[in-house]
Amino acid sequence: MTHQDADPAGEGSAGREAPAFSVLLPVYAGDRAEWLRRAFVSITTEQELPPDEVVLVRDGPVPEELEAMIADLREHSEVPVRYVPLPQNLRLAGALSVGLDHCRHEIVARADADDICFPQRFARQIPAMKGLDLLGSAMAEFSAEPQEGAAPLQSLTATRSRPESAEEIRSYAAFHNPFNHPSIVFRKSAVHAAGGYQDMPLMEDYWLFVRMIANGARAGNMAEALVAYRVGEELFERRGGLRALRSDLRFQRGTHALGITTRGQYMRNLVLRVGYRLVPGRLRAWGYNKFVADRDERRRPVGEQG
Repeated sequence: MTHQDADPAGEGSAGREAPAFSVLLPVYAGDRAEWLRRAFVSITTEQELPPDEVVLVRDGPVPEELEAMIADLREHSEVPVRYVPLPQNLRLAGALSVGLDHCRHEIVARADADDICFPQRFARQIPAMKGLDLLGSAMAEFSAEPQEGAAPLQSLTATRSRPESAEEIRSYAAFHNPFNHPSIVFRKSAVHAAGGYQDMPLMEDYWLFVRMIANGARAGNMAEALVAYRVGEELFERRGGLRALRSDLRFQRGTHALGITTRGQYMRNLVLRVGYRLVPGRLRAWGYNKFVADRDERRRPVGEQG
């Protein structure tokens, strides 16, 4: 078996009890080569439970440096890599939809090209998928670059937690995304049953999750931070503007139609989201940290997670 060929039998690595699983990793022109390498190492060689394959989707043409990094990672990876180069940029939902079709295993973990997975992530999450269709975790935020091969505790600033029980998740989903997308593990069949990833800029993951919940998916979150999430001012800049607002309003209409929100909650969300999308990025970041991240004491310094 070469590094580019995954295990077609789906039995997983010999001698382990955890089920076989894929990691779905999209890459696009805006990603940085060095960040991709760090992310890739964190989901392969550094994992206590390595994946059975990585499905790396190149979402359209990328700069030469990034293309060279992809080629180097594929050549030297200790984990089989299924490379899916898309000739044109399909945006995140399109790239993930194509990539999901290339995943050979029922259990799929998501990863991003600019985040870092902690070594215990898959060892914690994959066995816990028994009886679940959708499982996330808390994330630790960072802006400075952690040192490779070590837990980047000195660079982490806070933990982004999410509700853990199915009941709490459904209630929380009426107002905020109940999952951290880069921490997600799901069953491919449950994603397809809910209609798969659909194009809704900046809301692709949230829209998938509410449809899965409405469709009866069994969901949960782990309190432990299993992913280090890269943050910065540019993150909140991308979340503003008329394009983001149009997508958000479409999302709110769809969520209300699914029965996730009451009419009162729907109207409340419309008012708040208009303000959120149209204010300057720095004010948007302040509002998130003040009213979302701090909600119910969900944002705590790393090391005080309990």
